[in-house]
Amino acid sequence: MILINLLPHRELARKRAKDAYNVMLVLAAVAGVLLAGAIYMGYRTAIDLQQSRNIFLAAKNKDLDKEIKDVADLQSEITSLKARQQAVESLQTNRNLPVYLLNDMVRLLPDGMYLNGIKQEDASVLLTGVAQSQGRVSELLRNLSSGNSQWISQPDLIEIKADQVALSARDQRSVYSFAVRVRLGRPDEAASARAAAKTKGGA
Repeated sequence: MILINLLPHRELARKRAKDAYNVMLVLAAVAGVLLAGAIYMGYRTAIDLQQSRNIFLAAKNKDLDKEIKDVADLQSEITSLKARQQAVESLQTNRNLPVYLLNDMVRLLPDGMYLNGIKQEDASVLLTGVAQSQGRVSELLRNLSSGNSQWISQPDLIEIKADQVALSARDQRSVYSFAVRVRLGRPDEAASARAAAKTKGGA
C-alpha cells in the first residue's frame, strides 16, 4: 500500500528549521548574557580586590609617611644637638687659644728679640716687637711656618724697619722693629692652612 503525504511538508520543514534557528538564537543570547555577566563579575571582583589593596597600601603609606616624618624630626634634633655640641667645643677651645698662643710664642720666639704687642681680631693675631737683626725676624718666620705649633699658621711679615732703642740716657742701640700677622686656630685648621700654603708655594 502506498502512503502519500498530502500535507505541506516543505512549509513544515521550514517552520521546524525556523523554530530551531530561533531557539539557537535565544540560547546564544542567553549564553552571551551569561558570559558577559561572568566577565563583568570577574572584572568587578578584580576591581574590588585592587581597590581593597589600594586602600591597604594607602594606609601603609600614611604609616610610612608618619615614620619618615618622625625620622626626619629625629635627624633634625640630632643635627641640632651636634651643632650645639660643636658650639660648646668651639667656645671651650677658643677660650684657651690665647693660652696656647702665649705658650707657643715662648717656645718659638728666638733669642735676641722680644714682643711688645699682641693684638687679636677673630682668628688673626698681629705680633709686634723688636729684634737685634733681620736674621732674628727671619728665624721667627721660619719657626712659625715650620709646623712646630699646632695653633699658629700662615705667618705673614707686615713690616720690618730699622729703629733705635734707648737702653739708658746715654746708650742707644740699633734694632729692627717688626710686625707679623699669624692665623690662630685649632690643630686641624692650622694643619689645613699649612698644607694649603705649601700647595700654593709649590704651584
